[in-house]
Amino acid sequence: MDLSDRPRAHLGLWPTPLQDIDGLWMKREDLSGFGFGGNKVRKLEFLLGAALARGQSRVVTFGALQSNHVRATAAACARLGLRLDAIAVEAVRRNDVDYTASGNAFLTELFGATRHVVPDDDAAGALALELMAEHGDDLAVILPGGSDRIGALGHVDTALELYSQLEFDPHEVVVAASTCGTMAGLVIGLAAAEVDTVVRGVCVYHSREQTEAALRDLLMQTSDELGVPVPDDDRWILDDTQFGDGYGIPTEAGLNEIHRVATTAGITLDPVYTAKAYAALPGDPELRRRTVFLHTGGGPSLFAYRSALG
Repeated sequence: MDLSDRPRAHLGLWPTPLQDIDGLWMKREDLSGFGFGGNKVRKLEFLLGAALARGQSRVVTFGALQSNHVRATAAACARLGLRLDAIAVEAVRRNDVDYTASGNAFLTELFGATRHVVPDDDAAGALALELMAEHGDDLAVILPGGSDRIGALGHVDTALELYSQLEFDPHEVVVAASTCGTMAGLVIGLAAAEVDTVVRGVCVYHSREQTEAALRDLLMQTSDELGVPVPDDDRWILDDTQFGDGYGIPTEAGLNEIHRVATTAGITLDPVYTAKAYAALPGDPELRRRTVFLHTGGGPSLFAYRSALG
């Protein structure tokens, strides 16, 4: 599968490492080398590449107050000379200064974005419509998480890169499942490469049912974009065992993994995404040895959760 003809803004440092750590294989998207890293960088290369190809100079996107996606988009827009309106939704009911002003919130403003804090999704949608009316065709709209048929191409690219690094077919590739652009891209890319493995998405944003609906929609859209068959259902599973009390609310198992991996491997997980996904990894050493964990980044949000980590 060749993505070289797609408009692309080159931001990250590829390939990211595949490392033997903690009894498994870890694909280090947190080391993507741009804007504090993470899985959003690959999506933004295609999303903003498409915006530049259309001649657009402004961007609007959405996310929670501590959104990794919004922070990465702010960094990318700064690099590419685009103006960003970042709509930050108070999706997690916290008003302490660590959460509202540090971590990704601080970095988004440091990268020069205009940040609009709104109370809910309805207010975010209304503001986006105002900006679209004001700026017209000059405005590129990027969905939450960068998860659409173009953004998902970034992780088709990840899957193809992973395939080139592997010397075996993993039992599973495990990843946090939120807006599902990353997972959809992995499923399609690994299917195209005929890697005999399953992608397991660990639900961290919505219920299993809502996550499945989002994933199926993105699999269909992205397969259509690429002109390939929609992968069979046996190529993916969803796991909601670590969802806990909901999005942005740490779990005891996830917090334990943050401390354990930090003190044994010197690697940071974040409470919202990667720690929950890591807590879902198999405990059996043989299965673990045949597992790839996609580390999607999120390190800056650790500063917003200092009290939970203390």
